[in-house]
Amino acid sequence: MRSVLFALSFFFFACQQKQTKQTIIPVPLGTDQSITEQIQYASVGKTRLSDYGFFEGRLADLKPSEQVMPYELNTPLFSDYALKKRFIYLPKGEKIGYQEKNVLDFPVGTVLIKNFYYSARQLGNIADKILETRLLIHERDGWKALPYIWNTQQTEAYLEITGGLLPTSLQNKGVVHYTVPDMNQCKSCHDKSGTMTPIGPTVRQLNRKAVASDTNQMLLLADKGWIGLPDHTLPQLAVWNDPASGSLNERARAYLDINCAHCHNDQGPAKNSGLNLTYFETDPYRLGVNKKPVAAGRGSGNLKYGIVPKKPGGSILIHRMQTTEPGTMMPELGRSLPHDEGIALIREWIEKM
Repeated sequence: MRSVLFALSFFFFACQQKQTKQTIIPVPLGTDQSITEQIQYASVGKTRLSDYGFFEGRLADLKPSEQVMPYELNTPLFSDYALKKRFIYLPKGEKIGYQEKNVLDFPVGTVLIKNFYYSARQLGNIADKILETRLLIHERDGWKALPYIWNTQQTEAYLEITGGLLPTSLQNKGVVHYTVPDMNQCKSCHDKSGTMTPIGPTVRQLNRKAVASDTNQMLLLADKGWIGLPDHTLPQLAVWNDPASGSLNERARAYLDINCAHCHNDQGPAKNSGLNLTYFETDPYRLGVNKKPVAAGRGSGNLKYGIVPKKPGGSILIHRMQTTEPGTMMPELGRSLPHDEGIALIREWIEKM
């Protein structure tokens, strides 16, 4: 009898334990995510952005906590005119490996945090609005990308592995169909020889004045003991829309490097195209000059060459940057609008070849 009572009490206790694990997770307004989906996502990553503890105080203020440092890029990727606030989380006691050309060698445990938002001025509103936060988490078996979508109250962001569509009305631009990528789409842009890799934080991109400081970002990283720097001058990428930062060629190449070269490189998803748009490519043909497309199909717009010197209107590169037609537009992901200012830069670059 005692054993039966013990078994019943164990069963009852186990049920109680099981019940306490049924966490009630609030459904974020502005998404169609169900509670069931949220519990399912919890096996992939933390359900709420605030659970990581990257920021102190009101979450939307994005005030970094200890071991979290803001950073900027000299020439960022275009994402439907969304602005970005970027941060690095580095585990205490860890160090970043310096690399001259490639993305810095971040240790396991590093998290790259990118917040996409529109400013109050862009929205014609009284406050900024954060749409999503993407985390790139360096785990023992590689990098993992997780998208978090913010609720309408701007109090929390929730993991949404299937991405989402967030129509947003912008001043002078109308309604932007801002798209949050799903986890697989993240992989398609960050793929390098089958391995997921960060895109932006190279030395040439980080070599600039720090956020809200006159100190250079690379020196700031070194002062914090996060990285060791070589004795020679550090490489620096031009700012695409600042003529004082570099020549027309340097600014155009910087723009192509961040917007196109994550696929168009010798190890990227578009390596079979033979088009290499990295900043270090020196062969004009591999940059697309008088180069016939390999498999562009209707994406070529019936044009013959990637770049025709002095003829931007006859260049496939401009055609694919201008269009928003799926299957033709470039980049394939991350925008629903053409980047007028970026197209003007590349157009001028081709005109003066």
